[in-house]
Amino acid sequence: MPDINIYTTPIVNKDYKGKRIDKFLAECFSDISRSQIQRLLKEGNVSCDDDIVVDNSFKVREGDAYQLTVPEAAEAEPQPEDIPLDIVYEDEDVIVVNKPAGMTVHPAPGSPNGTLVNALLYHCKDLSGIGGVKRPGIVHRIDKDTSGLLVAAKNDNAHKFLCEQFAEHSIERTYYAVVFGVPNPRQGKIDADIGRSPYDRKKMAIVHKNGKHAVTHYTTVESFKNAASLVKCNLETGRTHQIRVHMAGLGCHLIGDQLYVKPRKIVSKDIDAESRAFFNHFPRQALHAQSLGFVHPRSKKMMAFSSEFPSDFKELLEKLCNL
Repeated sequence: MPDINIYTTPIVNKDYKGKRIDKFLAECFSDISRSQIQRLLKEGNVSCDDDIVVDNSFKVREGDAYQLTVPEAAEAEPQPEDIPLDIVYEDEDVIVVNKPAGMTVHPAPGSPNGTLVNALLYHCKDLSGIGGVKRPGIVHRIDKDTSGLLVAAKNDNAHKFLCEQFAEHSIERTYYAVVFGVPNPRQGKIDADIGRSPYDRKKMAIVHKNGKHAVTHYTTVESFKNAASLVKCNLETGRTHQIRVHMAGLGCHLIGDQLYVKPRKIVSKDIDAESRAFFNHFPRQALHAQSLGFVHPRSKKMMAFSSEFPSDFKELLEKLCNL
């Protein structure tokens, strides 16, 4: 497996607010030269949560922390692969795809092939170069086992324009989740900082210090015998695993979430054993990125896209409706 080093900066305080990202990173990581940092920025190896920063002059924001990925020097470029894509929209600047659950967005240690990037390279032949050889054109990510909409850039101007919108949190993103139980209250605003879990580095968690501002607006669309609910989530911010962490904070873990779910299962005797087994062993987190809206980099017009629930999500809801 290729070596890869990931560095995370301290939380930006008021003394560093507004400082250029390349200078800030150079001060945080004195063993990495500023020229190398600028190259890593250009190649898409700097991120804040799931949003990628590529502009050297980007001004860091108070309360944020930035992640610097330093890949092995000899990493191979991803190869185009003839993988079918569900294309929702495409023009000379952007491509919007409906990613299936189970597909990783970009190559990473342990997942060098079969990614969305491999598929995009085959379909588009060329993408924005500033995404780097590992993730060309990619300006945001959704988890491997989350389905739904994602936009990629086909040229450098589009890439920078979209990155700015993600950095400003002006992108419209709506997700639907199926959770255990019923949120209380049934709708509301979750304003709870998110940071790396102090107990498990693979997890994010709601934290009271050294976290990043995170806001989710949610509405319970339907509940099913109080055993589970369909919840609509609109992101005001875009933190890593934000919906999964915020829903867990309400005591309503996502059905199928293998990372954050506690040993909670549907145990009601009013539900037949076959249905209980289906719900309790759903193979991925029940989360779908249903809508995506952004300002087009060339026309400067607002564009909005939506996607249907995938078949496994529909089957889950159908079985819940029949309880």
